[in-house]
Amino acid sequence: MSKEHVDVLIIGAGLSGIGAACHLTRECPGKTYAILEGREAVGGTWDLFRYPGIRSDSDMYTLGYSFKPWTNPKVIADGPSIRDYINETADEYNVRPHIRFGHRVQSANWSSEEGVWTVQARRTADDELVEITAGFVIACTGYYKYEAGYTPEFPGRDSFKGQVIHPQKWPEDLDYRGKRVVIIGSGATAVTLVPAMADQAAHVTMLQRSPTYVATVPEEDPISVQLRRFLPEKMVYRLARTRNVGLQMLVYKLSKTRPRMMRRLLLKQARWQLGKDFDMSHFSPSYNPWDERLCAVPNGDLFKVLKKGKASVVTDHIETFNETGIRLKSGQQLDADIIITATGLDLQLLGGAEINVDGKPFEINQSTAYKALMLSDLPNAAMIFGYTNASWTLKADISCEYICRLLKHMDNTGTRICVPRVPADMAEQPFMDMQSGYIQRAVNKFPKQGDKAPWKLKQNYAFDLAMLRYSKVDDGSVEFANPKPAVKKTAAKKTTKAAPRKKAATKAKAPKSAVKASA
Repeated sequence: MSKEHVDVLIIGAGLSGIGAACHLTRECPGKTYAILEGREAVGGTWDLFRYPGIRSDSDMYTLGYSFKPWTNPKVIADGPSIRDYINETADEYNVRPHIRFGHRVQSANWSSEEGVWTVQARRTADDELVEITAGFVIACTGYYKYEAGYTPEFPGRDSFKGQVIHPQKWPEDLDYRGKRVVIIGSGATAVTLVPAMADQAAHVTMLQRSPTYVATVPEEDPISVQLRRFLPEKMVYRLARTRNVGLQMLVYKLSKTRPRMMRRLLLKQARWQLGKDFDMSHFSPSYNPWDERLCAVPNGDLFKVLKKGKASVVTDHIETFNETGIRLKSGQQLDADIIITATGLDLQLLGGAEINVDGKPFEINQSTAYKALMLSDLPNAAMIFGYTNASWTLKADISCEYICRLLKHMDNTGTRICVPRVPADMAEQPFMDMQSGYIQRAVNKFPKQGDKAPWKLKQNYAFDLAMLRYSKVDDGSVEFANPKPAVKKTAAKKTTKAAPRKKAATKAKAPKSAVKASA
């Protein structure tokens, strides 16, 4: 078994993993690091998903890295452009030589005696088990399984004569020209696929159990285009990033404090684009805005294909698949040649690896998240978890900044171990307060959050920026220590063994013998 040691081990070479490596390079240049990536390419989500039209559902001024300006005029970018951006960043910071491609992490074991993690990964090229030790581990694994997406059990599925496809496993050679397509779902993937397939398919139907809020956003930012004429690229990027962060925070706050007003605005915008004769029940959710994630469509492309009749929306429940398509509970039949199950993700944390601390299994769902970044009683480890109400990278960037501050603090104080310890009187709450089906299905897999900072998940960039970039590292919630020498255990064992022998020699003189043995 091959072995290697690094100061910091990053798991995952997606948007977060490459970002973490760049932050280490910029802020902790003396630290050695490696990245374990289960697949054979950089990009994570943006390399895995290859379905038609795949794009960001956040603007690239906030989804991009804080240190790497996004220069493409399209701010709602397609998957290949985002993948190119991540690869370009990796090359710019010389990250690629540090990546171990085709290494699927199996387990991570912490030793308090040694103050190190021992991580085992299966190398897919030769099926060999590789072992690497590290002083600190950063899990940049996202929150879903890469192996397969979530697909419910549909009655009669085997009787359908056409193709059934999940977007996470999109066939490269799929020909849908002139085909009838039914897309099951109403989230970001579904609202992306409908307009992307509508021009070539005979007809596309989006079948949803319940409606989702859909908002139109501009595909390009005309303000930044003009500013580029006389301002440096970095300044334009920072201005756009600041402006869009503010807009995201404002929309989310209004959604929570004035939900009726936001609902009216969103429905009015949709009606204006769909036309007065469209049945708005398909875009009128029963919940308030941002109780579930808001879907964004660039330049209203979804509404355009619906208005032209190239696509349609059906709100109903599936009774069964049959030979020609899907029969709904209302009795309606949707005939199809291809059915796409855009039914969501199967969530997991830390890439599904087995975690042990000093020989005992670590249960993630029994821990409490510290700054939504580290877990209580889990030493020298962090997980990058972005926002659900804003761009993922906003949180990833400042989380990596904090990790670098933490590593520097440990170097300056001569400590090698850091462990968040949750207060005994802390009230527990669910980690994510969202009603989305994919969140609710996995609620028991996630850690808890507390009822006050720094244990409470705020979903607020301004608050997190202050907490992660400027607050004290040693805030009383993290225990700093050094490994305990193993010698002490050995000495204790010898003393324990000596006492019984004296006791067995003469029962009456046991106390005296014990004193001598102790001396």
